[in-house]
Amino acid sequence: MKLFIDDANIEAIKRLTDVYPIDGVTTNPSILAKAKRDPRETLKEIREIIGEEAIIFAQAVDLSYEGMINDAHMIVDLLGKNTVVKLPSVPTGFKAMKALKKEGIPTCGTVVYTPMQAYLAAKAGASYVAPYVNRIDNMGYDGVKVVKEIQDILDTHNMDCEVLAASFKNSQQVLELCEYGIANATCAPDVIDGFVRNMAIDGAIQDFVNDFKKLTGKTSMSELA
Repeated sequence: MKLFIDDANIEAIKRLTDVYPIDGVTTNPSILAKAKRDPRETLKEIREIIGEEAIIFAQAVDLSYEGMINDAHMIVDLLGKNTVVKLPSVPTGFKAMKALKKEGIPTCGTVVYTPMQAYLAAKAGASYVAPYVNRIDNMGYDGVKVVKEIQDILDTHNMDCEVLAASFKNSQQVLELCEYGIANATCAPDVIDGFVRNMAIDGAIQDFVNDFKKLTGKTSMSELA
């Protein structure tokens, strides 16, 4: 499973990419708004941090077909290769996905709440579909189950499209989808940190240090030299 940071906080992205095996960053207009600066500058800085080989997702904002195409071109021109344009999984978005597929511009069908949205986006040529796990839960459905259903549809029909699961509230949701073979997950920084936030882990590590210090009076192997 590829792991993406779902955030535009520059300091958080720097910290997470420094310590975790991160594959890229996903953004949307609401996430960029939290940065309170020109979104172009935020996206360019994110690209500089993660490098040109990592994948960055940025969303077309205009809701018209022509506007989506124009936004897509602007995004790719701004961020270069390994850029994926997010488009809403609605009729106009499907039309834009078909056109951009012909141009060789990868897209992600976003705002996915149902398997049929994902199916149509994949059939229209999207490289990714992004179901919102926790938002689906909040609607009274099982978000993890819906994502699994989407994966089953893509596999059954041999569709050239990957699931990018999004909107997580905890690491357990990510774990269930990782076990199922979902190819990509994008998570907020606190969810990623939660993968290894565990008092038992911290306690065991500290026990090793304490026991070594009792034996040698030192807190590292290098101090013994």
